[in-house]
Amino acid sequence: MLQRPVESTQYASRLFRQRLWRYRMQQSMSRRGNCWDNSPMERLFRSLKSEWVPSTGYLTAQEAQRDINHYLMHRYNWIRPHQFNDGLPPAVAEEKLNPLSGMG
Repeated sequence: MLQRPVESTQYASRLFRQRLWRYRMQQSMSRRGNCWDNSPMERLFRSLKSEWVPSTGYLTAQEAQRDINHYLMHRYNWIRPHQFNDGLPPAVAEEKLNPLSGMG
């Protein structure tokens, strides 16, 4: 289960944390006052939802997994340009850096 708290004390309360523990759920919270901790993932999810996932959704979990995996591993990493990488897809930008670092 994903719960998106907006820096609210109810999600940090003892009762809420005890219930998470009881159901063996792990809480993930940003540092206090830092709403940017998760911004890279938020941006990825926005791109995924707006560019790839059909508005009607998927018929099966397997179909969703296969299609989203294709988007992430092929289109997002190898084809889609990223402003941060001077317009290069992440995998291409990394390939360009590897010879410089001696890791490629």
